[in-house]
Amino acid sequence: MRADRLVSLVLLLRQHGRMSAAALARELEVSTRTVLRDIEALSAAGVPVYAERGRHGGFALLPGFRTELTGLTPDEALALLVAGSRRGTQAFGLGSALASALLKVVDALPEGYRDRAAGAAERLLIDPDTDLLARRPAVDEVPEGVLTAVRGAVLTGHRLRIRYAAGDGPARWRTVDPVGLVTVRDRGYLLATRSGADRTYRLARILAAEQLPEPAERPERVDLERLWQERSTRFRTGGDQVTVRVRVRAARREELYATALAVHDELADADGWLTLHAGFQDARHAEWALWQLATDAEVLEPDRLRTALRDRARALAARYAGLTDPSPPDAPPATQPSTGPSRPPTGR
Repeated sequence: MRADRLVSLVLLLRQHGRMSAAALARELEVSTRTVLRDIEALSAAGVPVYAERGRHGGFALLPGFRTELTGLTPDEALALLVAGSRRGTQAFGLGSALASALLKVVDALPEGYRDRAAGAAERLLIDPDTDLLARRPAVDEVPEGVLTAVRGAVLTGHRLRIRYAAGDGPARWRTVDPVGLVTVRDRGYLLATRSGADRTYRLARILAAEQLPEPAERPERVDLERLWQERSTRFRTGGDQVTVRVRVRAARREELYATALAVHDELADADGWLTLHAGFQDARHAEWALWQLATDAEVLEPDRLRTALRDRARALAARYAGLTDPSPPDAPPATQPSTGPSRPPTGR
């Protein structure tokens, strides 16, 4: 870790020209005493770093000194800088490593491209912390020690022992053969096998992990994208799945697609509504997803889901039944909002 910090220190001086010990300490997240020791180590290794005293003093490198990292085109460097804004690296505990790598990327660019690439990266934002409605994404929090152990086992090909809490059950220890790591919408997953059977573990549910000395039983090469697609398909088609025939306003279509496991047989109606079949993991998943759409959706089948949504709406109406209408007595009656389309005949 100290070698990485020394490289980062050199790159910071290359980009900023002169920095105080306090500023370097903030950037490197260490104490000023550690920075001073690192400066001495760089000098002893032949790196031309010197100190300037005074009010605006600090540490700097002799003019012309630079590190080397060749082979990157300006577009390749820009792609790496933009990728640095994604949170996927956080899901695997690689945020600090990415910050260090980006310093090296910027320093590797020719003088004429350096400012241009950094400026271009400022104009491209991927996955901000909130959307237009100021909703923050749900990001899994995973202890750093767990991430380090899991990532190490995946990359070195060793078996892994994890303490995993599956659903509402108690946490139990499992020994698995790790295959790869996947991040989807800021949620990290470990793909592994256990006693030869495929297993997928959500990183946020791994409470503890330790890398074992014995090698994992797994193929030498893996197509992780294909493997993820296969496991996703099995997940969507397994369990107590529910298929719902539903009408939804076309304007809310994407919201339904975002929550359903699958959507098919979509037909557009003349009134701006869509009739389609949507698959959900179970009845509770279906009820939750369709409740979000309120009166912009109507379940046509199955009847038990219609009943569940009706009962939930009645319970909500009863909660607010005692409220007084705030409209003045002489005000014209308010136009009642549409409650969605009436249920078409089902032929039964």
